[in-house]
Amino acid sequence: MIFFKKKEIPLNEFFPEGFVDIHSHLLPGIDDGAKDLDNSIELILKMRSYGIKNIITTPHVLGDVYPNSSKIIKNKLEEVQQELKKRNINDVSINAAAEYMMDEQFSKLLKNDDLLTIKDNYVLVEMSYFSPPINIYDIIFEIQLKGYKPILAHPERYKFYHNDLNNYYKLKNAGCLFQLNLLSLTEQYGKGVQKTTEKLLKEDLYDFVGTDTHHNNHLELLKKIGKKKNLEKLTLLLKNNKKFK
Repeated sequence: MIFFKKKEIPLNEFFPEGFVDIHSHLLPGIDDGAKDLDNSIELILKMRSYGIKNIITTPHVLGDVYPNSSKIIKNKLEEVQQELKKRNINDVSINAAAEYMMDEQFSKLLKNDDLLTIKDNYVLVEMSYFSPPINIYDIIFEIQLKGYKPILAHPERYKFYHNDLNNYYKLKNAGCLFQLNLLSLTEQYGKGVQKTTEKLLKEDLYDFVGTDTHHNNHLELLKKIGKKKNLEKLTLLLKNNKKFK
C-alpha cells in the first residue's frame, strides 16, 4: 500500500474500512465522558473524520459513582441515535454496551444476566487502578460459567501488574481477552504504561483495541498514533475489531 511509504499516516488511512471502536464514553451526561448531547455528536463527528464509523460505546457501570442500568444506557443511546438522524448523519453506526467494574454490583448483574455485551457474548470489564479484586480469578471463572467472554479493558494501565508479566499470562490463561487503549501508545497515561504496552504488544497478548474516548483532548492526542511503526504493530488487532460489526 502506498501509505506504508510515509512515516506519518492520517487516521482516516490508519483505521481500516469496517473498523469498530469497542471502547468509548460518548453517551451524554451519564459518566466521565460526553457532557451533553451536543458534545456526544461533536465527538462522534470527529471520530467519523478519522474513518471510525462503527462505534459500540461503553459507559461506566461503577457502584454509586456511575450507577448506570441497562435501561438508562439504552435510553441515552436512543437519544444519540435520534439526534444523528435529525442531523442527517447516516453513515455512522452507534450502539452501546458498558464497561463494567468487577465489583459486588457486577456480580449481581452477572447473576441476573443483566449485562450489555459488545456483541454476542463479549463483555467489557475493568478493575480498580489501585489493586485487583481479591477474587479476580473467581470472577473471571463466573463470567465464563455464565456463557460470557470477558474482555479486560486497558490491561496496560494496571500498574500493580507492571513488574511481572506473568500476571498478564495468568489472566490470559484464565480466559481473559485483552483490549489495548490506543492512547497507551502515547504519553497520555505515563511512560510506565507506554513501556508496558510495548511489552504486551511484543508478547502478542492483545486481542482488540479501543480508543477509550472521553473528550476532545483524547481525540486530538489520538492523531499521534498515526505512524508507520504503529500501524505495522496494530494491523492484525485493527482487523480483529471488524468482527464486532
